[in-house]
Amino acid sequence: MAFLEVENYRKRFGDNEVLKGISFSLEKGEVLAIIGSSGGGKTTLLRCLNFLEIPDEGVLRLGGETLFDASERSRNADGQIREKRLHFGLVFQQFNLFPQYTVFKNITLAQSLLAKAEFKQKKKDFAAVLREAPPAERKRLKEEQKTVLAQIRAGQKERIEQKAESLLARVGLTEKRNAYPYELSGGQQQRVAIARALALNPDILCFDEPTSALDPELTGEVLKVIKGLKSSDSTMIVVTHEMEFAKNVADHVIFISEGIIEEAGTPEEVFDHPQSEKTKAFLQKSRDLLGEEDSLQEAQ
Repeated sequence: MAFLEVENYRKRFGDNEVLKGISFSLEKGEVLAIIGSSGGGKTTLLRCLNFLEIPDEGVLRLGGETLFDASERSRNADGQIREKRLHFGLVFQQFNLFPQYTVFKNITLAQSLLAKAEFKQKKKDFAAVLREAPPAERKRLKEEQKTVLAQIRAGQKERIEQKAESLLARVGLTEKRNAYPYELSGGQQQRVAIARALALNPDILCFDEPTSALDPELTGEVLKVIKGLKSSDSTMIVVTHEMEFAKNVADHVIFISEGIIEEAGTPEEVFDHPQSEKTKAFLQKSRDLLGEEDSLQEAQ
């Protein structure tokens, strides 16, 4: 049984059916590259996987558990959807960092909010115990609970900060801990966004064209970080226009065109021996554009 299974994902916006029955599977620790022309449905697929959009049809299983089934509305309440999002991390094209917060605060914010909610629930649980306790025991219990709650809060803070420090080192930005986004290059901002996504320990880490907003000289540093994650048993889905990156890093490649998977296989199968005429045309166009960029750089 595959770690991630997606069956017959369909998504419509009005009369426009953007996803027309997408199905694929992925083993734990594998990297899937999704390629295709703009407007083919790649970003919509990622947004559906992250529950930023809700598929009209389809089933998603993670680790053998049915996480989403469009036919079962009881699974799709707002609170449940928010919990399901925690299984996935998404790195956007435009970084989406909070400009008013430092790098460190950007990375720790989501963890801190989750910890705060957990702490609040723990206080409620303790209050319920206190109400049920005999009157003679309440003062002692209240003091014990106060001590335990303080320990919980301190432990949460320590874990969150240690995690953030570790992630900063992992993406090579330890020295930028107290910097603000406007003080960073685009490549550095995207590395912060990657660290932020990793902070919640997602089961699947998704990238939506993570280098599309970067200058060519900054693209390499971000791709290097993503490539480095592969050795850490991270399961990743990367929408990308970087064909060489997809060829060298991905375990599987799917080519999406007009809302369907036109071709799927290993990088060697898709890039070196494509079967679909649409795939062949797309890859040739990509090679032609790359050749034009190389010629322009040589001329400069």
